[in-house]
Parts: sequence; structure tokens; C-alpha cells
Amino acid sequence: MLKVDGQRLWASLMEMAQVGATARGGVRRLALTEEDRRGRARFAEWCEAAGMTMRSDAVGNLFARREGTDADAKPILIGSHLDTQPEGGRFDGVYGVLAGLEVVRSLNEQGIHTHHPIEVVSWTNEEGARFTPAMLGSAVFVGATPLVDALRTQDAQGVTLAEALEACGCTSDAKQLTTHDVEAYFEAHIEQGPILESHGHPIGVVTGGQSIRWLDIEVTGIAAHAGTTPMPYRKDAFFAASAMALELEALAGRYAPQGLVTIGQIDVPNSSRNTIAGKVAFTVDLRHPDDTKIDAMERDVRAAFERVAAQRGVQASISTYWTSPATPFDPACVALVEDATRQLGYTYERIVSGAGHDAIHLARHVPTAMVFIPCVDGLSHNEAEDALPADVTAGANVLLNAVLARAKVAAPVLA
Repeated sequence: MLKVDGQRLWASLMEMAQVGATARGGVRRLALTEEDRRGRARFAEWCEAAGMTMRSDAVGNLFARREGTDADAKPILIGSHLDTQPEGGRFDGVYGVLAGLEVVRSLNEQGIHTHHPIEVVSWTNEEGARFTPAMLGSAVFVGATPLVDALRTQDAQGVTLAEALEACGCTSDAKQLTTHDVEAYFEAHIEQGPILESHGHPIGVVTGGQSIRWLDIEVTGIAAHAGTTPMPYRKDAFFAASAMALELEALAGRYAPQGLVTIGQIDVPNSSRNTIAGKVAFTVDLRHPDDTKIDAMERDVRAAFERVAAQRGVQASISTYWTSPATPFDPACVALVEDATRQLGYTYERIVSGAGHDAIHLARHVPTAMVFIPCVDGLSHNEAEDALPADVTAGANVLLNAVLARAKVAAPVLA
């Protein structure tokens, strides 16, 4: 079985981590900012040094191509993302991109030519930390989000994606790759959870992604003076929202262990220290591997929130912002990952991805698989995010051999 240069991959990860490095050891490289521009430029330099040709599409997705021996064969894509959370880590996303680059470097070093071309891709705005929704670049690529809608998307400062692309120097090539042009897609990623580490496995063979649903909640009460309004007369939007949060936590227990609920953002408009909150807006994130269960979770959330609102004399507006159905990965591609893991002698387990990934979008249109590696303490979306060098290397070794099996060796290894 072939193996990558783990030290080289680690060095590349550590060098990329300096682009947007934070004081506490993390990374802030929001999509299409100056830091992201520099990260993209460094990636492009490395790809060109590896003999690859670069191109970008209309939403800023970057593609680095290593030619195959058959000019008409569809490419194998390997990818993830370079953008991070505002206080992100050194491995989320970037590991998959640079592991893809390391696959190409290893093939070059060992003189291996493939029948299919290989393209390493960095998807735009996967995190959704600057522009929403998340996974925007891959959504446009597969046609889930119209390009015109994506380009009009604004960040918190009112900057559109189109303006950010221009400021970042992203230019679109005339020939645009589409899902019809793709043979298969592979993505390596840290697990972003504690399962692999707690079970002592260096590899997770990902069988698909769970269902995700985002709700937007707005609670409207009556703003009033904090010192002159007796408690029984209040219609406090914040206390009502707090009661809803407790209902949400209880609901999670009823759908345990697979059902997950999170309130990720909360806003009190026009807030003041001595004013009863008249309005509160917050987000709810629901996750479950089963689409029917997540439908039931949403129904329960709506019923519970409406009950709280009625009891407290406030109004509750509940809307579905985004939904991503449970998505199985291609059995043949998953088998390639599993076979490579076995042959390399790594222990592993099959696992469903709890997080959303660009691979979820791709899997609905092209054969797709993912490779997970553990992250220390299961921590991600955090500056303290970490991974062990041995696990980083193991995941890239699995990726290399799974991709090579699909891309097909076209010439023997040169001595």
C-alpha cells in the first residue's frame, strides 16, 4: 500500500495555520477576506509547484488539476475548504484540502500516472461564518443554490458575495466544471466529535450525513420599565425564550441519543439594562440521522414553543431557515475507503457524519465518500482544536489509496 509523506503534510498544515493565526493558537480566516485570499494564494502556489493547473468558477471555488492519461476521462475530485470560523482551528476543512494536495505530491514522487484526472478543490464559504447559508460554494456547484442568489448574499456589514469575490481577486474561468463532469468525490476531515478518540480508532469510514434543520424563532412581548412593572403584569420576551430553551433541552432527552438540539445565536434588539425585553430572536439547530425523526422533532418544537407563548402572553414566530436531508454516501466509494483502511492495518469504525460538509451536497449528485480522523477531546470550531500527526498521516494514507483505486493506475511505479 502506498503512503504519503506525513511530515510534509504536517508542515503544510502548520504553515497554512499561520495565515490568519490568532493569539490563542487558532485561525481566523473568514471566507473571501484578506486572510482567505492569502490562504488561497498559498494553496495555489503549492499546487502549481506540484505541476497542477488552477482554475476558479463563478462562486470562487478553486480547482487544481493533475491530468490523467485519458483526456476524456472524468476527474476524481478531492476537497474541503480553507475558510474558518471566527475563532476556528488549524484542521477543520484545511486538512481535507491539503491531504488532497499531499495525494498528488505522493503520486508525483512515486511516478504514478492515473487513468482519471485528479482535481483538488477548495470550496468557497463552507463554514457559513461570513455568508449564510453554510456550504455555499458546493451548493452552487451542484445547483442546490442558484448562482445569482449566492452572489446577492450579504455579510453582516452588507457586503455581497459578488463584491467579496471581486475584492479577493477571484476571477471565473470560461470553462466551468459541473457535476456531470465528475467521476467521484472524496473528502478527508477531522471528526469534530469525540467518538473515534473515545473508541481508540484512527479512522472513521463515513457512511453518510445526518439530517439538519435550522429554525429561526422570534418572540415578541412588550417592552416596559424594569422598575415600575410588577412581575405578574409583564410580557417578558426573554423569560419566554428562556422557557422555550428549557423545553428544547427536554425534547432532546426524548430523542436521545441520536437527536441533537442547539441554540447557537440569540439577539435582544434595542436592549437596555433597565428595560424588559420586548423582542428576542434566536436560532435552533436540530439534527438526527433519520428524516422522519427530525420532522417529528420540528413538530414538537413548534408545539412546545407555541404552548409557552400562550402561557406567557407573548407571540412566537417560527420559520424554517434551512434543511438538509439525511444523505447516504455511495456504497462503492465507501467500500474503497474501508478496503484501504483494512489493507493499511488501521482500526476503524463506520460512522455517520454529525456535521454538515461539502461532501453532503456532492453525494446527492456524484459518487462520494469521506474519511474521518479523530480530533483531540472531540473539539472543533474552537481555537484549541487539535489532531495528532499520526492520525493526520493515517487519514491521508487511506485517502491516497482509496482515490488511487478509483482513479486507476495507468502506468507502473517507476524505480
